[in-house]
Amino acid sequence: DPDHDYALLIDEISRGNVASIFGELIALIEDDKRQGAPNEIRAQLPYSREEFVVPDNLYIIGAMNTADRSVEALDTALRRRFTFIQTPPKPGLIQQPAGLDVNLQALLTTMNARIEKILDKDHCIGHSYFMGIAQQADPLEELRKVFAQKILPLLEEYFYGDPAKIGLVLGTRFVKREDEDIILLEGDWEIDDFEDRRIFRIADPMILGADDFRTIYE
Repeated sequence: DPDHDYALLIDEISRGNVASIFGELIALIEDDKRQGAPNEIRAQLPYSREEFVVPDNLYIIGAMNTADRSVEALDTALRRRFTFIQTPPKPGLIQQPAGLDVNLQALLTTMNARIEKILDKDHCIGHSYFMGIAQQADPLEELRKVFAQKILPLLEEYFYGDPAKIGLVLGTRFVKREDEDIILLEGDWEIDDFEDRRIFRIADPMILGADDFRTIYE
Protein backbone atom coordinates (compact mmCIF):
# COMPACT_ATOMS: atom_id res chain seq x y z
CA ASP A 1 0.00 0.00 0.00
CA PRO A 2 2.49 2.68 -1.14
CA ASP A 3 -0.11 5.46 -1.13
CA HIS A 4 -0.38 5.60 2.67
CA ASP A 5 2.05 5.97 5.55
CA TYR A 6 2.26 3.36 8.30
CA ALA A 7 3.86 3.39 11.74
CA LEU A 8 5.16 0.60 13.94
CA LEU A 9 5.10 1.70 17.59
CA ILE A 10 7.45 -0.07 20.02
CA ASP A 11 6.96 0.94 23.65
CA GLU A 12 9.82 0.44 26.15
CA ILE A 13 12.15 -0.32 23.25
CA SER A 14 15.21 -0.10 25.49
CA ARG A 15 14.06 -3.00 27.69
CA GLY A 16 14.56 -5.68 25.06
CA ASN A 17 17.64 -7.07 23.37
CA VAL A 18 17.28 -4.92 20.28
CA ALA A 19 20.00 -6.76 18.35
CA SER A 20 18.10 -10.04 18.72
CA ILE A 21 14.70 -8.47 18.13
CA PHE A 22 15.60 -6.73 14.87
CA GLY A 23 18.14 -9.25 13.58
CA GLU A 24 18.84 -8.63 9.89
CA LEU A 25 16.29 -5.83 9.89
CA ILE A 26 18.83 -3.61 11.64
CA ALA A 27 20.35 -2.95 8.22
CA LEU A 28 17.14 -2.94 6.21
CA ILE A 29 15.50 -0.13 8.20
CA GLU A 30 18.11 2.44 7.14
CA ASP A 31 16.78 5.12 4.76
CA ASP A 32 19.15 4.31 1.90
CA LYS A 33 18.54 0.55 2.13
CA ARG A 34 14.77 0.51 1.95
CA GLN A 35 12.60 -0.40 -0.99
CA GLY A 36 13.40 1.79 -4.01
CA ALA A 37 16.41 3.45 -2.29
CA PRO A 38 19.83 3.59 -3.99
CA ASN A 39 21.28 0.85 -1.75
CA GLU A 40 18.15 -1.29 -1.39
CA ILE A 41 18.74 -4.51 0.55
CA ARG A 42 16.49 -7.55 0.63
CA ALA A 43 16.56 -10.34 3.18
CA GLN A 44 15.27 -13.91 3.00
CA LEU A 45 12.77 -14.74 5.72
CA PRO A 46 13.98 -17.76 7.74
CA TYR A 47 10.75 -19.79 7.65
CA SER A 48 8.91 -18.92 4.44
CA ARG A 49 12.15 -18.28 2.54
CA GLU A 50 10.42 -15.35 0.88
CA GLU A 51 12.27 -12.15 0.04
CA PHE A 52 11.60 -9.25 2.39
CA VAL A 53 12.27 -5.55 2.01
CA VAL A 54 11.31 -2.60 4.25
CA PRO A 55 9.14 -0.08 2.37
CA ASP A 56 9.93 3.61 2.55
CA ASN A 57 6.47 4.51 3.88
CA LEU A 58 6.96 2.62 7.18
CA TYR A 59 7.92 4.69 10.23
CA ILE A 60 9.35 2.87 13.25
CA ILE A 61 8.76 4.78 16.49
CA GLY A 62 10.31 3.58 19.73
CA ALA A 63 9.48 5.04 23.15
CA MET A 64 11.68 4.74 26.22
CA ASN A 65 12.11 6.23 29.67
CA THR A 66 15.51 7.89 29.96
CA ALA A 67 15.54 7.23 33.70
CA ASP A 68 15.67 3.51 32.93
CA ARG A 69 19.18 2.21 33.53
CA SER A 70 18.96 -0.13 30.55
CA VAL A 71 19.01 2.90 28.24
CA GLU A 72 22.75 3.26 28.91
CA ALA A 73 23.34 -0.07 27.20
CA LEU A 74 21.19 0.73 24.16
CA ASP A 75 22.66 -0.93 21.10
CA THR A 76 25.02 1.41 19.24
CA ALA A 77 23.87 0.12 15.87
CA LEU A 78 20.29 0.99 16.77
CA ARG A 79 21.27 4.47 17.91
CA ARG A 80 22.75 5.21 14.49
CA ARG A 81 19.49 4.30 12.76
CA PHE A 82 17.10 6.41 14.83
CA THR A 83 16.55 10.11 15.34
CA PHE A 84 16.22 10.83 19.07
CA ILE A 85 13.63 13.35 20.24
CA GLN A 86 13.43 14.29 23.91
CA THR A 87 9.99 14.80 25.42
CA PRO A 88 10.54 16.53 28.79
CA PRO A 89 7.68 17.25 31.21
CA LYS A 90 5.40 20.08 30.09
CA PRO A 91 3.66 21.59 33.13
CA GLY A 92 1.82 24.01 30.84
CA LEU A 93 -0.36 21.15 29.61
CA ILE A 94 -1.84 20.62 33.09
CA GLN A 95 -5.34 22.04 33.42
CA GLN A 96 -5.86 23.86 36.71
CA PRO A 97 -9.03 22.67 38.54
CA ALA A 98 -11.36 25.53 39.41
CA GLY A 99 -11.94 24.37 42.98
CA LEU A 100 -8.35 23.47 43.88
CA ASP A 101 -6.28 26.01 45.82
CA VAL A 102 -3.01 24.38 44.73
CA ASN A 103 -1.18 25.53 41.59
CA LEU A 104 -0.45 22.22 39.88
CA GLN A 105 1.89 23.72 37.29
CA ALA A 106 3.98 25.46 39.94
CA LEU A 107 3.91 22.29 42.04
CA LEU A 108 5.36 20.11 39.26
CA THR A 109 7.86 22.74 38.10
CA THR A 110 9.27 23.18 41.61
CA MET A 111 9.53 19.45 42.32
CA ASN A 112 11.29 18.79 39.03
CA ALA A 113 13.78 21.61 39.59
CA ARG A 114 14.81 20.01 42.89
CA ILE A 115 14.91 16.50 41.44
CA GLU A 116 17.13 17.70 38.60
CA LYS A 117 19.50 19.33 41.09
CA ILE A 118 19.68 16.21 43.29
CA LEU A 119 19.71 13.60 40.50
CA ASP A 120 19.41 14.72 36.87
CA LYS A 121 16.82 15.88 34.32
CA ASP A 122 16.12 12.30 33.22
CA HIS A 123 14.39 11.61 36.56
CA CYS A 124 11.95 14.53 36.36
CA ILE A 125 8.30 13.67 37.01
CA GLY A 126 6.03 13.66 33.97
CA HIS A 127 3.04 15.96 33.66
CA SER A 128 0.74 13.01 32.88
CA TYR A 129 0.39 12.25 36.60
CA PHE A 130 -1.59 15.48 37.02
CA MET A 131 -3.56 15.54 33.77
CA GLY A 132 -6.74 13.91 35.08
CA ILE A 133 -7.11 15.86 38.32
CA ALA A 134 -9.21 18.64 36.77
CA GLN A 135 -11.86 16.14 35.64
CA GLN A 136 -12.50 14.83 39.16
CA ALA A 137 -15.36 15.98 41.38
CA ASP A 138 -12.96 16.39 44.31
CA PRO A 139 -9.61 17.55 42.85
CA LEU A 140 -7.90 17.79 46.25
CA GLU A 141 -8.77 14.18 47.02
CA GLU A 142 -7.46 13.15 43.61
CA LEU A 143 -4.23 15.11 44.21
CA ARG A 144 -3.78 13.23 47.49
CA LYS A 145 -4.22 9.92 45.64
CA VAL A 146 -1.69 10.95 42.99
CA PHE A 147 0.89 11.63 45.69
CA ALA A 148 0.06 8.52 47.72
CA GLN A 149 -0.07 6.07 44.83
CA LYS A 150 2.32 7.56 42.26
CA ILE A 151 4.57 10.47 43.29
CA LEU A 152 5.78 9.19 46.67
CA PRO A 153 6.42 5.59 45.48
CA LEU A 154 8.36 7.02 42.53
CA LEU A 155 10.49 9.25 44.78
CA GLU A 156 11.13 6.35 47.16
CA GLU A 157 12.42 4.36 44.21
CA TYR A 158 14.58 7.28 43.03
CA PHE A 159 16.14 7.77 46.45
CA TYR A 160 16.22 4.10 47.51
CA GLY A 161 13.76 4.72 50.34
CA ASP A 162 15.79 7.56 51.88
CA PRO A 163 13.11 9.86 53.38
CA ALA A 164 15.61 12.66 54.01
CA LYS A 165 16.18 13.11 50.28
CA ILE A 166 12.45 13.04 49.65
CA GLY A 167 12.24 15.83 52.22
CA LEU A 168 14.62 17.90 50.08
CA VAL A 169 11.99 17.77 47.34
CA LEU A 170 8.70 17.99 49.28
CA GLY A 171 9.59 19.71 52.56
CA THR A 172 8.76 19.22 56.23
CA ARG A 173 5.01 18.83 55.80
CA PHE A 174 5.63 15.57 53.95
CA VAL A 175 8.73 14.29 55.71
CA LYS A 176 9.14 14.66 59.48
CA ARG A 177 11.97 13.81 61.83
CA GLU A 178 10.97 11.39 64.59
CA ASP A 179 14.09 10.55 66.57
CA GLU A 180 14.37 13.58 68.89
CA ASP A 181 12.56 11.81 71.76
CA ILE A 182 14.32 8.46 71.40
CA ILE A 183 16.72 7.76 74.28
CA LEU A 184 19.22 4.94 73.78
CA LEU A 185 20.07 2.91 76.86
CA GLU A 186 23.59 2.83 78.20
CA GLY A 187 25.45 -0.44 78.28
CA ASP A 188 28.49 -2.36 77.13
CA TRP A 189 28.06 -1.37 73.50
CA GLU A 190 29.04 1.44 71.15
CA ILE A 191 26.16 3.86 71.66
CA ASP A 192 27.99 6.64 69.79
CA ASP A 193 27.46 4.78 66.52
CA PHE A 194 23.73 5.45 66.71
CA GLU A 195 23.32 8.74 68.60
CA ASP A 196 23.76 10.86 65.47
CA ARG A 197 21.51 8.73 63.31
CA ARG A 198 18.34 10.50 62.23
CA ILE A 199 14.99 8.84 61.59
CA PHE A 200 12.47 10.36 59.21
CA ARG A 201 8.88 9.39 58.46
CA ILE A 202 6.87 10.20 55.36
CA ALA A 203 3.48 11.68 56.16
CA ASP A 204 0.29 10.15 54.80
CA PRO A 205 -0.73 12.48 51.93
CA MET A 206 -4.34 11.35 52.28
CA ILE A 207 -4.69 13.46 55.42
CA LEU A 208 -2.86 16.56 54.17
CA GLY A 209 -4.60 19.76 53.13
CA ALA A 210 -4.15 22.21 50.28
CA ASP A 211 -1.93 24.42 52.43
CA ASP A 212 0.46 21.49 52.91
CA PHE A 213 0.80 20.98 49.18
CA ARG A 214 1.34 24.72 48.61
CA THR A 215 4.38 24.69 50.90
CA ILE A 216 6.21 22.69 48.24
CA TYR A 217 6.41 25.71 45.92
CA GLU A 218 5.63 28.75 48.07
